[in-house]
Amino acid sequence: MNWFDKISARATADLAGRTSRRSLLASLGGVIAGSILLPLLPVNRTFAQEATEGDVGADASQDPKGCDYWAYCSVDGYLCSCCGGTANQCPPGSTPAPLAWTGTCLNPGDGKSYVVAYHDCCGTVPCQRCFCNRNEGDTPRYLPQRANSVNWCGNGGVSVVYNCTTSRVLAIAD
Repeated sequence: MNWFDKISARATADLAGRTSRRSLLASLGGVIAGSILLPLLPVNRTFAQEATEGDVGADASQDPKGCDYWAYCSVDGYLCSCCGGTANQCPPGSTPAPLAWTGTCLNPGDGKSYVVAYHDCCGTVPCQRCFCNRNEGDTPRYLPQRANSVNWCGNGGVSVVYNCTTSRVLAIAD
């Protein structure tokens, strides 16, 4: 027997003399249950959103990765620009729902209002990043073509799994 085996055998024999199998299993079960529940503890993530030098003075209404982007005035969901796609394209592996809802958004850059169509992207696991819920111009569900709280996935043979939402500028509003 080498030195490591001797130390291991002595430690195991001492532990067996001091504890029972039931108490050892109970302690081991407590450690396992505690390690499983550890990710559920609250975490302070305020440090994660620190501004960089390039962000100082930037107009948030022109950044398609932020909820304040002007064309997201009636969006309700996760932004595709944070999920591997762009403001107006679904991420790879997902497809746009054939139906959409519309809104009229004011672009502060040129002072004009635009008709914007919002398409849910469907077919992959939910992105769950950059959630944005702006209800400017939202209508109740009895006018679904303008309601942003409807899940548009599942229509026309598209998967029912919602991933994210795109925003397409259609035309200048009259």
